[in-house]
Amino acid sequence: MSPISSQIPDPPANFQKLDAQPVDAVRMAATLVSAAVVIAALYYGQDVLIPLACAFLISFALNRPVSWLSRRGVPRIASVIVVMAMIVALLASLVGVLGSQLRSLSQELPTYQWTIRSKLSELRAQLKAPGIFEGALETVETVQKEVKAEERPSKAGEDAQPPPPQRVEIVPSPRDPFETAMAWLERSVEPLAKLGIVFVFVFLALLDRSDLRDRLLRMLGGNLHRSTDAIEEAGKRISKYLLMQLVVNVTYGVPMALGLYLIGVPGALLWGTVAAVMRFVPYVGPMLAAIFPISLAFAVDPGWNMVLWTIALIVTLEVISNNIVEPMLYGTSTGLSAMSLIASATFWTALWGPIGLILATPLTVCLLVIGRNIPQLQFLDTMLGSVPALDLPTRIYQRLLADDAEEAIDIATTEIDATSPREFYNDVAVATLRLASDDHLRHATAEHRLRVANGMDALLDDLREQYPSEIPEGAKPSVVCIGGKWEVDTIASEMLCHALALDGIAAVYRPATTISAAHIAKLDLEGADIVCVSYFTSTPALSARHFCRRLRRRWPKLRIVLALWNASPELLVSGAHETLGADVVVTSIEEATRRIHRLVDPHEAEEAQKAIVPDNDDERVTALRATGVLTGGSREDLDAAAMRAADVFHAGFAVITAIDKDQEFIVGQSKHLAGALTKDGTDMIVIPRADAVCDHVVATGEPLVVEDTERDPRFAENPTIKLWNARFYAGAPLRSAEGMVLGAMCILGTEPRTLDDRELEILASLADDVAAIITGDEAVAGPSKVLAASSATLGQPVPD
Repeated sequence: MSPISSQIPDPPANFQKLDAQPVDAVRMAATLVSAAVVIAALYYGQDVLIPLACAFLISFALNRPVSWLSRRGVPRIASVIVVMAMIVALLASLVGVLGSQLRSLSQELPTYQWTIRSKLSELRAQLKAPGIFEGALETVETVQKEVKAEERPSKAGEDAQPPPPQRVEIVPSPRDPFETAMAWLERSVEPLAKLGIVFVFVFLALLDRSDLRDRLLRMLGGNLHRSTDAIEEAGKRISKYLLMQLVVNVTYGVPMALGLYLIGVPGALLWGTVAAVMRFVPYVGPMLAAIFPISLAFAVDPGWNMVLWTIALIVTLEVISNNIVEPMLYGTSTGLSAMSLIASATFWTALWGPIGLILATPLTVCLLVIGRNIPQLQFLDTMLGSVPALDLPTRIYQRLLADDAEEAIDIATTEIDATSPREFYNDVAVATLRLASDDHLRHATAEHRLRVANGMDALLDDLREQYPSEIPEGAKPSVVCIGGKWEVDTIASEMLCHALALDGIAAVYRPATTISAAHIAKLDLEGADIVCVSYFTSTPALSARHFCRRLRRRWPKLRIVLALWNASPELLVSGAHETLGADVVVTSIEEATRRIHRLVDPHEAEEAQKAIVPDNDDERVTALRATGVLTGGSREDLDAAAMRAADVFHAGFAVITAIDKDQEFIVGQSKHLAGALTKDGTDMIVIPRADAVCDHVVATGEPLVVEDTERDPRFAENPTIKLWNARFYAGAPLRSAEGMVLGAMCILGTEPRTLDDRELEILASLADDVAAIITGDEAVAGPSKVLAASSATLGQPVPD
């Protein structure tokens, strides 16, 4: 291996690959042909597909009331008939009321003719009056006449023009009454027939929903878990979207009708209903709905007050609905980006006309869900989804490569506003430097390397200016952060130095350079207690051991921390730091600040890492003891719940804890665990509260996840963690109906692990079920029913 290639750092484990893959021309051609065939089928089969699409979307909205009736003992067919009859009766009554208003309005329209004529005459007179552009228009007309006069031929023979062609109009023969009636019948039968087809399809879809779901699962094939997730996600998103859209439209239509009634516009209820219905048509619908009340206000009022008040009402409702109601209710119910919403509306309108515009959002949601769950179609998720296509570190790294440090700073500042500088350094900035380290010799040019270095300098300078430390100037630093080998090592040292300063620890940084006796001699480390050396290479052992040996030789009492940002697992095992000649090995900014804080001031660090006792702790303990769980109550049910949690998460084991005044009780466990037992016959493991990891959950009332206990100084030396050989911990609070946190539902494992947001939701759901068992919630008939109910959220739920 060449000397240069041996210095190439290995890519990080979580690196997001963006390298271009070879293009398969045959596959691309097949994809394009398939897309063309699908689009052609959608266009030419719209007569069949539009009623089907409408029926299934309506069935999504009506399935909830049907399921609600079915769960209360009503037969499925009876539930469907009742719901459909209620919808038909509601629509019929609404049509009747609106029809009566429309009839009375049509009778009153002739009385408004004088007002309309007078206003039009006034407008016509104003338009004929000289305007600000009248002189300019006359000048243009004069110039045009002069130009035409110059271009006129001089010869008399050329002046002769052929006579203009005569217009011929063919007048069709009048139809007899029967033909006219048949023509009207043909026009009305087609929409009525489609409406009947939609009605029948909705009825069948609601009646045989389970069978249709099974057939769809069979058609999707492949991974049953993935297909189930796709159907469930599509159903939830579309149902929520339709429900929220109905709520938004009603909250728009009711104030519209009330406002028009107060203004005095005739048919206020009619126009409020039209506004609510037309808002189902994206973009165009609200504008069309606004034309009717404004036109009627123009016709009714001899003056202009009614028109102006109507326009003000519509504008106010649009602003409130678009900027307050819709963001609050919709949230991320569809998961579509703004660009994809507009593009989908254009696409479906071009294919299916106005009906396609109405169905655009639900149909695009289905495509998004398919792309999210089928690997071959993941490009749909990238194209349509609202989730950023690049993760945060990659976005910042790309902006640096593009020499756009300002935008990189904006992205970083936005993230820090939501978190903190230390969390940004720990979660985002270090990952960005990993990308730069991976590309250093493989892809990056000299210009790219310079852009990244300059951009990171500008970013760090801006963050130090925005978030200065409270350490007084001139304070003697106790920590020196040194770059081990590369430029990215120096940048990481700067970030760690700033993070330590924000934590109240005076620190300075030194750039990376060649390790030599002369360089070591030039380092000003007098008065420093700790040196932190950063390495991004995945093979830092030789260089780090050499550096530590030279530092030890010159400053024997110096404590050395090795920050191995991209180290291999064998360098992180217990005792590996001793072979490298260091006191501590860290892998993240968070761990480094906590370890260094412990080295600088052990007592303060230990006090800071203890769980805070809640203000209502006495009341909380009283509520816990009142449940009887500390005397062994519901032990079998709690053990069963712990076993279920361990099985669901495929974890090493699970425990259910209750935090008393001075002790933690293990009231449920999935397997036998070592520990001191109670002496009252309840045989529960008892742990001092000061050593209880779950006490942090009780203190904050929020879930706690420790991905690797060995890398977290708060729990690395915890006696219970060591006794159970736990490398992973996740706990969710057990909250009573009164809001008291009684303990925690915990899963643990012997290997490091992470949990995503959905898994945290499942853990919280399990914790709620366990809290119901402990407190004996009246809403739950018994423990077995609690466990049965929780199963709907544990694995791969299937919609009812």
